Amino acid sequence: MGDFPILTAVTFLPLAGAVLIMLVRAMTGSQETDVATGNKALTAGLIFSVATFLASLVMLASFDMEAEGYQLVEEIGWFANIQYKLGIDGMSLLLILLTTLLTPLSLIASYGSVKTRLTEYTIAFLVLETFMIGVFCAMDLVLFYVFFEAGLIPMFIIIGVWGGADRIYASFKFFLYTLLGSLFMLAAVVFMYLQAGTSDIMQLETFAFAPEVQTWLWLAFFASFAVKLPMWPVHTWLPDAHVQAPTAGSVILAGVLLKMGGYGFLRFSLPMFPDASQFFQPMMFALSVIAIVYASLVAWRQTDMKKLIAYSSVAHMGFVTLGIFSFTEVGVQGAIFQMISHGLISGALFLIVGVVYDRMHTREIAAYGGLVHKMPIYAAIFMLFSMANVGLPGTSGFVGEMLTMTGAFLASSWAAAGAALGVIFSAVYMLTLYRRTVFGQITNPALEGIQDISVKELITLIPLVIGTLLLGVAPNLVFDVTRESSLRALQMITGG
Repeated sequence: MGDFPILTAVTFLPLAGAVLIMLVRAMTGSQETDVATGNKALTAGLIFSVATFLASLVMLASFDMEAEGYQLVEEIGWFANIQYKLGIDGMSLLLILLTTLLTPLSLIASYGSVKTRLTEYTIAFLVLETFMIGVFCAMDLVLFYVFFEAGLIPMFIIIGVWGGADRIYASFKFFLYTLLGSLFMLAAVVFMYLQAGTSDIMQLETFAFAPEVQTWLWLAFFASFAVKLPMWPVHTWLPDAHVQAPTAGSVILAGVLLKMGGYGFLRFSLPMFPDASQFFQPMMFALSVIAIVYASLVAWRQTDMKKLIAYSSVAHMGFVTLGIFSFTEVGVQGAIFQMISHGLISGALFLIVGVVYDRMHTREIAAYGGLVHKMPIYAAIFMLFSMANVGLPGTSGFVGEMLTMTGAFLASSWAAAGAALGVIFSAVYMLTLYRRTVFGQITNPALEGIQDISVKELITLIPLVIGTLLLGVAPNLVFDVTRESSLRALQMITGG
């Protein structure tokens, strides 16, 4: 690529699309009066999001999987000792690819589903995409915090404007939970800058903070990442946000935004505060196991499909923290794999719920049953992702859960046993959901005329089907990319 700033291009291309859409609207003086007008803006946004995905593939082609450290680094002075600095390693590369894949799929799913203020809706999604990509490639702590917090605003708007009946409550709960946690991280960022004299992440990774200082800094970052992930007991904002968010909002929320918590633990907590990370390992194991078991049991008792999948996400993120704090290569690799896998599977499950919601305008499980008789293609795809969510061998869900539990077992057999119990519970709630909605006879007369999955809906799901199966049979596609970044994190915490 030479000196071409590919990371800047990938990061800000969606924002450029949002600005262009706003300028065209301002110059023409047009107002959105019908769905057709809004669809033009949505199509323009889709073009920019697809272009961003293609640009991220160029970034992938420029990445050297054998090289150590950060690559494609771009650095410009900003103010004081704070810099506009971007760079990626294998972990951030895959999370950026996940982001640039899910965003256009979410916009495609919005056709016909979102009917009001489509121009503003499209702009919000494009701005959100820029902030999400920025989080994963920021190499300055202050720049990271700016991207991390700025992402709250467009998601707050998406839930609050285009969400369900209780959207205002859900959006404010989401905003306040995540903002409050991040205020502690802001205080820690300021302290680290004052003590180290820099906010450069690469320099902070090698700066030796005193052990007692590490404890407080670790807790400050934990307050933010635990809410974002989310971990038990600060997870209660997530089910409300998912239930009220539009389908595309739920896809991005589960597929990308939750991963920022796991990414933060690996990028900051382990390398910068190694002593504190080891000290809090038992606590993280306990919280992870509680999240896996508790969220799985709560998911089993849900009557709303979206809320069930939301609690499932809490449980699966428990596997991520379990693997990260095992401090083993297999556990950390499994945690990163689990984040990518969950992004594909949970995104697909929310799209699947959106398919029947657009037809029936209800997410109540009791309103369905017998869908296989009217929607056989839908039933087959739903079956695949249900099995992937359970962790069926041959799907990406199996690889992530198996590796994180293996890593946990090497560090703590009781934590691995608790996580294994959660795997059993996940089979219970997912198979129960599938049986009640797909199998049996049709008892709701409104289902008699329901149509099978459309071409547009297949377009959104087929890439996720391919990704879930491909990573299930060829997990080295991920491991080869993330090996160096996971080993570097472990070397910093073990002093190797």
